[in-house]
Amino acid sequence: MKKIVKTFAKSLSAVVMLGAFGMTSAEPLKIGYSDWPGWVAWEVGIEKQWFKEEGVDVKFEWFDYVASMDAFAAGKLDGVGMTNGDALVTGATGGKGVMILMNDYSNGNDMIIAKPGISSIKQLKGKKIGVEVGFVSHLLLLNALEKNGMNETDVELVNVPTNETPQVLASGDVDAIVAWQPSSGIALTQVPGSKAIYTSEDEPGLIYDMYVVTPQSYAKRKDDWKKVMKVWYRIVNYINNPATFDDAIRIMASRVGLKADEYKSFVKGTKILTLKEAKSFFKKGKGYTSIYGSTQISDDFNIANKVYDKPQDVESYIDPSLTSGL
Repeated sequence: MKKIVKTFAKSLSAVVMLGAFGMTSAEPLKIGYSDWPGWVAWEVGIEKQWFKEEGVDVKFEWFDYVASMDAFAAGKLDGVGMTNGDALVTGATGGKGVMILMNDYSNGNDMIIAKPGISSIKQLKGKKIGVEVGFVSHLLLLNALEKNGMNETDVELVNVPTNETPQVLASGDVDAIVAWQPSSGIALTQVPGSKAIYTSEDEPGLIYDMYVVTPQSYAKRKDDWKKVMKVWYRIVNYINNPATFDDAIRIMASRVGLKADEYKSFVKGTKILTLKEAKSFFKKGKGYTSIYGSTQISDDFNIANKVYDKPQDVESYIDPSLTSGL
């Protein structure tokens, strides 16, 4: 009996020591992030070691945007940053995820940029436009055309990867392009006299930038995801606080290899949402002022453009419970 008690005591002591040193059997949450201000912002929490303070083990992995979605679809990540429309595309092709965190909406960083001499959307009639067909830039273009009494048949689309749009505009092969930062900013710099004639600021909520997690990770580690979200809103407060704004910009700019002053314009074109704002946009509704309405519009767009064949169950992609519970 004494031997059994002694053995149990040793086992208990080992468990206590594991707890004391913070060792658990759970692997770190693998989180993908890429070059967009609302996702680069995670770097603030990483540098400040706020995840450790919150008691959640994370491993952030840096990707090009499309590569991050591919890694998520392949099951290599627990979560990743995507637009709400791209979450549907990834899910329809086998990488289903749940949108639990709303980082921001694009507020000017996505642009339609025209060559010199063109100053309005209506002047694009009959012109060539370089755009990555089937992606969110395409949706922005359709929105701009509709607002100006036009449709897709009034222009000629040239399918161009977003990161190549600045070179295509500079070549003169197209009259305008659609791109997001940093490609949009590069185009404006490379083509003197070019002008942004429509931006995502003209349609707030057309592009929501979300954090999407696998259903498996969400089911098993919901408490850990809640801790990640707590860190996120600590980051948001740090960015929004005038006393710490410059430090936040320094950290974010360093991650992408830009000067702080240059990066400020990128952040300005991104409406990074407070918790109160995110809760508002997570409410069910139609149109762009709700993540539900915006995502339904994206689904309709994806079907119309044959991005995938069957309409998606939009509500199954959205879970506001963690946000509403903070």
